[in-house]
Amino acid sequence: MMAMFVRRALSSRNAIGFLRRSSVVVQSRDFSVISSPNLMMMGGRDLQFDLSMPDFLRDSRRGFAKGKKSKDDSGTGMVDAAPDIGPTVKAAASSQMEAAIDALSRDLTKLRTGRAAPGMLDHIVVETGGVKMPLNHLALVSVLDPKTLSVNPYDPDTVKELEKAIVASPLGLNPKLDGQRLVASIPALTKEHIQAMCKIVTKSSEVVKQSIRRARQKALDTLKKAGSSLPKDEVKRLEKEVDELTKKFVKSAEDMCKSKEKEITEA
Repeated sequence: MMAMFVRRALSSRNAIGFLRRSSVVVQSRDFSVISSPNLMMMGGRDLQFDLSMPDFLRDSRRGFAKGKKSKDDSGTGMVDAAPDIGPTVKAAASSQMEAAIDALSRDLTKLRTGRAAPGMLDHIVVETGGVKMPLNHLALVSVLDPKTLSVNPYDPDTVKELEKAIVASPLGLNPKLDGQRLVASIPALTKEHIQAMCKIVTKSSEVVKQSIRRARQKALDTLKKAGSSLPKDEVKRLEKEVDELTKKFVKSAEDMCKSKEKEITEA
């Protein structure tokens, strides 16, 4: 008798397992089963079965779905590798220092010496037809001799505007019309003018060196903030490279200014 009950129990258990796995409708002459989470129809009657997922499986699945990354059992956790900020810091500092050198070059070009140079008119802005444009966009400037500049306008109708702009510039030039071009003689510098120009060069040198040092300090501050995520040896190495970059650009600025002073005094 006991064996009969065991066989029936096993048979019922297997049937329920089969219904759980089935996803199709099974039809026969005596009964029909409709796949559903909780419903079985047999002989026209509805029989309710609890075929839902057991609580412990459902909770486990929720745990996997909502789980978050955590530290490993050893307690060390996953440590992300610190980004290599060295190239970025050096590139930013170099770009700022180069910009300072470029600004110095433009400022020095504006200073008149006793010699003719085509770039000495580049900073002059000409207004023509209600539009302001750099002089070198409107004319070709060339050197006729060490003391004379030639200004050839691309459009002859702009020659008057070019002349007006050159006269209004702080260079102290008085160009003369020569056919369709302007010819400007470079007057000799007076002693007072030479001294004034040299003072301007010295001041420009200090200004650009301050800009270079600010770029250096900004780079060092960035490295200091990232110090906790970088080895000390790496921070020191990067600081040394930034200092070497600073010295390089400071020397470049000093050389440019010395060359300009020599050009002024020997003109």
